[in-house]
Order: sequence, then C-alpha cells, then structure tokens
Amino acid sequence: MNEEAYINTPLGIAKICGNVDGISSVTVLNNDLAEITSVIPEILEDCVYQLQEYFNGTRQQFNLNLNPQGTDFQKRVWEQLSTIPYGKTISYLDLAKQLGDVKVIRAAASANGKNPLWIIIPCHRVIGTDGSLTGYAGGLSRKQWLLNHESPYKQQSLF
Repeated sequence: MNEEAYINTPLGIAKICGNVDGISSVTVLNNDLAEITSVIPEILEDCVYQLQEYFNGTRQQFNLNLNPQGTDFQKRVWEQLSTIPYGKTISYLDLAKQLGDVKVIRAAASANGKNPLWIIIPCHRVIGTDGSLTGYAGGLSRKQWLLNHESPYKQQSLF
C-alpha cells in the first residue's frame, strides 16, 4: 500500500508517494489546495529530509530507494537522466545519443516528460540543443528555478 505526504517547497506543495519497495513519485502540485502533512509516514521520512536538504542547497545527490512505475524504455531513460551531474545540463539529442540511437529523441523526450520523480530523477537538466528551455511537466518557470538553484553561478539581484 502506498503512503503519501504533502510538503511545502519553494516550487509549491509537493506530493510524495511510496511504500516499502521505494519512492514511486514526487510531483509538485499546480495548486496549493492540499493540506501539508503534519506527521510524515516513516517510509517517506528520508525522502522528505533529502528534498529539504536539496532545497536548502546542502544536497546535490539523492540516496533513496526508488520505485518509479513505467515501461522498460521509460525506466532506461530515467536511469540515464540520473547520471546527469548536479549543475549540468544536456540536450535531448545528447540524451538520445547516450541511449544509443539518435532516432529515439522523441521517445526519450516523451519518457522524460513522464518522469514521476521530479527533482530526484533530474529531468529538468535536459534542454533544447540550442540551449533553450523546452518542455517541462511542471512548467518552464519551475524548470528555470531548478536550473538557477543548481547553477554554480548564482544570479545576484540588483535591487
């Protein structure tokens, strides 16, 4: 049986789901209607803690038991996404090449968009070949926020 928790993040309320087999999904909701979980289920505590560290800027890699549900191809894509280093980006074409076939670029992009483990499997680190932000299930503003958060060159506000 899946446990779930709702936590506050800088991107909005995140919903975390998982069970003894691992974390199956982390998504940021597009509204703030969910009630924040007051007592985190034990099975999700480590995930919540690691996400808080990530948002605080003290964690760059996650060390969690993951159990995303998807096709074999989607899982291959998600495994490849997990190799993209913190603070780095690759293009969809690079991703397809890493998977061994440039012709799978659209399928890889589709699998990227179906990633159920936002942030933990860093689908936000995939950009267009021209460097543009393209497609992100959570919205481009969240993708930009995550890339800025991970950037070694922090943008300073002038005001």
